[in-house]
Amino acid sequence: MKVLHVISETPPSFLNHLKELTFIERKPLRFCAERLTSLVRTLELMNIEDYQPLQEVATFATLIATYETGFLLILEPFESETATVPNPILHFTCLDAAIAIQPVFDRFSSVIITSGTMSPLDMYPKMLNFGTVIQKSYTMTLARKSFLPMVVTRGSDQGMVSSGFQIRNDPSVVRNYGNLLTEFCKLTPDGVVVFFPSYLYMESIISMWQGMGILDVVWKYKLILVETPDSQETSLALETYRTACNNGRGAVLLCVARGKVSEGIDFDHHYGRTVLCIGVPFQYTESRILKARLEFLRETYRIKENEFLSFDAMRHAAQCLGRVLRGKDDYGIMVLADKRFQKKRSQLPKWIQQALEDKYSSLSVDQAAAAAKAFLREMSVPWTRAEQEGVSTWGPEDLARHKAKMEVEEIRRLEEEAMNSNGAMTGDVIMEDEFGGDEFDDAVLAGLDM
Repeated sequence: MKVLHVISETPPSFLNHLKELTFIERKPLRFCAERLTSLVRTLELMNIEDYQPLQEVATFATLIATYETGFLLILEPFESETATVPNPILHFTCLDAAIAIQPVFDRFSSVIITSGTMSPLDMYPKMLNFGTVIQKSYTMTLARKSFLPMVVTRGSDQGMVSSGFQIRNDPSVVRNYGNLLTEFCKLTPDGVVVFFPSYLYMESIISMWQGMGILDVVWKYKLILVETPDSQETSLALETYRTACNNGRGAVLLCVARGKVSEGIDFDHHYGRTVLCIGVPFQYTESRILKARLEFLRETYRIKENEFLSFDAMRHAAQCLGRVLRGKDDYGIMVLADKRFQKKRSQLPKWIQQALEDKYSSLSVDQAAAAAKAFLREMSVPWTRAEQEGVSTWGPEDLARHKAKMEVEEIRRLEEEAMNSNGAMTGDVIMEDEFGGDEFDDAVLAGLDM
């Protein structure tokens, strides 16, 4: 640990160094976590939280002794790039996602992987190292268009909006993002959720919005809440957010695309009528862990760096958009606010792609606000569950009709296959002459004349 430069090594290399210094073999390390759990149970210890650091060390020892490939240890001597006093940080990172899902494939003969945000599908078999028997992407069946996806590429001043590194802190770009937030807070009832690519960028934008007076305008329409890396603070912010939506005050929640809110929190119905995705949520490309994973994917699965980074960013963007639509009777607005989304729309899930019309693929802030108003006006029309029957919701009769239709199609397919196979077996081609009879060979006709 007493080093002044970054060290990266594989588990076998680390274990060899460990054996040279401490004479500890690999085999006993594999059972550290299991033996610690057995010891805690035997001693009937109550305050298990007090032993959390010891449990983490035991888990680390077990993992590093179990896996030879797919993991990497990275030792960084400083907490940050600007730090001068050594404070080493040891990262033990998994580079191969296939390790996590392999026990599922080993245990079950048939596995169905399904999600509304898995796109593009071709990437998952490559990353997780498995072959697919059936691979399909389906659209969403709705009786009415209950969500409105759109791409905002420019502000009201026609200036480009993007979170690209070169222009992300440009005052005009930040102001246009602020105007976008203000307009949608004005027109959206109840809850608005805003996602940023990272905590650092979110803090920078909020600070600049405060100086521009944008947050003071937003405060007139919505309560402003912010997600933080602290889980307790985020839980309190979520509770306050839901309370504000319930009592009619309305709220806007500023959060991060890779944080707790984007992964597992649902904003159904009035808790999320609009979601704004500010910028493309790319990973921090200077991260040593990311660089190691990109190298592993390139060498092991032949996945290019740009291919994975784009796939990962659009997957997280789709997860953010899906937070506001949690059922067939729900509705919401999905805003992708970055010019780069215009070229990456093909990587969105199929159900979002088909709903994203060309006229909504390159809008200004004013055009997006006008489209959102028209959509919300349409959604305000009373809608009954009976109107969905037979279209987006099926009853027993609809299922029976569909089953009968599928059986007829299957019978027709089998009959066509049988006809094709019979034709292939005979292999005879019968040709008719101009008089309607069969066309005989000249040699046969000559034999008849004799």
